[in-house]
Amino acid sequence: MIYVVKNGDTLEGISRQTGIPVWKIVYDNQLSDRNVLVPGQALLLLGQGETGEVSGGRAAGGYAYPFIEPEILGQAFPPLRELLVFSYGFTFEGNLIPPPQDDLWMVETAWNNGAEPFMVLTPFSGGAFNNQLVKVLVGHEEIQENLIRQMLAAVQDRGYAGVDIDFEYVLPQDRAGYAGFVGKVRRAMNEHGYRVSVAVAPKVSDSQRGLLVEGIDYAALGENADTVFLMTYEWGYTYGPPMAVAPLDKVRQVVEYAVARIPPEKLVLGIPNYGYDWALPYERGITRARTVGNVEAVEIAAQYGAVIEYAPIAQSPWYTYRQNGMEHVVWFEDVRSIEAKWGLVKEFRLSGAWYWNLMRPFRANWLLLS
Repeated sequence: MIYVVKNGDTLEGISRQTGIPVWKIVYDNQLSDRNVLVPGQALLLLGQGETGEVSGGRAAGGYAYPFIEPEILGQAFPPLRELLVFSYGFTFEGNLIPPPQDDLWMVETAWNNGAEPFMVLTPFSGGAFNNQLVKVLVGHEEIQENLIRQMLAAVQDRGYAGVDIDFEYVLPQDRAGYAGFVGKVRRAMNEHGYRVSVAVAPKVSDSQRGLLVEGIDYAALGENADTVFLMTYEWGYTYGPPMAVAPLDKVRQVVEYAVARIPPEKLVLGIPNYGYDWALPYERGITRARTVGNVEAVEIAAQYGAVIEYAPIAQSPWYTYRQNGMEHVVWFEDVRSIEAKWGLVKEFRLSGAWYWNLMRPFRANWLLLS
């Protein structure tokens, strides 16, 4: 089902060997040039009527902004079962702020394709997470009640199936208050038949330090939400040193910690639908990686004659190339790394996986899950 390209391979040769038509290999893998294959490239090979079923029947979901191209969103169906619309915000007074673009078309698209749409609530202010909004919210009952009342009205009016709460950089002193707020939202939503999930930063111990994790209590949030989404990505990130975005060994550590505090059937794994391109040498505080799509990453490798490697521990593809005399390194995801992550979902009996995010094409991923 997954074929790794070798030197000298051609699509015609792979087609003769496997019996799968060239046109289908091109379409399923979104190959921009049928005459160019990259050594080390992983191809998804499915015959007519054949399905991947890598998800093992577990739910797949993904986040998307309302300005996503309808064609790219459409590629995610039918395996997509939960669509998380990013995002609603709120003011210091607890007034709900809708996304700048209309979200109703996404709600309708989800239902029409057998998926459930969820409103995502974030403490966004000026394009960034604002933990002062969280501080004020969790410290004032009347502000919470106002926000929850408006959220419920919006869910009912827009046709959402529930709410996903994504608060990041929660202050340590707001840890208990934040978990309590999630519980209040859940009770209000459950009473009317809606579900509540909460997104949490990747964490491996109760004593772990860092602004992303100190305000996040896995056990308390697990008790107060219907579903907990593990944001298991961004080890490799824009300003960090080059490495896999979601190395499997690191992701496993988070899952092991999470299942010890939250029932596995409540947990959803996070999978990145992107990679990063770093110029070398990496200089801390200076180097800024460029975000690339997974299909785009293979196209860059083809353009510069790179050979794609596969890291056995991180279970992630990577390669280097030269552009204008400068060395680059790219880490991304392919069908091999996706299959490995879904292997964790099944091994730990999690409820499924959600993708951050759906904004870039990756048809092979969705065919792998179908």
